[in-house]
Amino acid sequence: MNQKKFYPNYFTYPAIIAFFIFYCIPIGASFVMSFSNWNIKRISSPKFVGLKNFSRLFQDDYFLLALKNTVLFAVVTMVGIVVLGLLLALLLNSAVKGKAFFRTVFYLPAVLSLIVVGIMFKAVFKLDGGILNQILTTIGLSGLVHDWLGDGQSAMWCIIFVQIWKWSGFAMAIYLAGLQGIPNDYYEAATIDGATKWQQFKNITLPLLAPAFTVVITMNTIGGFKVFEQVYVMTNGGPGNATQVLNTYIYKEFSKGSLGRSSAMSLLLFLMIAVIAVVVNKGLTKREVEM
Repeated sequence: MNQKKFYPNYFTYPAIIAFFIFYCIPIGASFVMSFSNWNIKRISSPKFVGLKNFSRLFQDDYFLLALKNTVLFAVVTMVGIVVLGLLLALLLNSAVKGKAFFRTVFYLPAVLSLIVVGIMFKAVFKLDGGILNQILTTIGLSGLVHDWLGDGQSAMWCIIFVQIWKWSGFAMAIYLAGLQGIPNDYYEAATIDGATKWQQFKNITLPLLAPAFTVVITMNTIGGFKVFEQVYVMTNGGPGNATQVLNTYIYKEFSKGSLGRSSAMSLLLFLMIAVIAVVVNKGLTKREVEM
């Protein structure tokens, strides 16, 4: 039976038009301009240079450093979030008093703005008057007082810590949904057969949590490669270029007016993320089992 539609199709046209103008056209223009010498000085007369922008990137020591930092950030934060999120989920899936409150507390950072989080932790880690240094001084560990964001060896690890702190609660929520979807019958049968808690975790919990692992690992790998806000707010790629990542380097080149070069870096980052996401998602999906 044909029924009158509550909303006509043309209600979607403004959103489609806006998406096309502000998303599709800029992406297409960026793709085209990545093969040109377009910059602020010749903004109206770019020239086609082929793959020259891309070949020069791999001769740029700063780009290679940014790439290295991005890979380090993505891998370490992904592992940290996966492990910490799982531990929190296992703890708060058990009969812990006040677990609803703690679930909310641990999930709360995920809803905070990255800019706000960056500003907050910049105040925590700064040398003069920083909350962390004040705590260390108060408890008699003044020897550990440090310029956390001003030292190239510690700055990146501070930003990694912030990323893990922010997204572990989100991973916890995904794991909790997966844990609560596992039937108790499996554990009861395993207990009757004499399986230990570790054996139950290894042979029941982990395999049946594979879909949750797929979501968490894929999302956080992509998020790690896309990192920008917290680096920009906390260190702006410094000290020196110790925390420079691909997105901050792209922004830096764009701000200098190297529009073709920054477009080439954006395209390369997009291709990296797309390939990694597909490979990771495909590899993890194969390991999923049916309940």
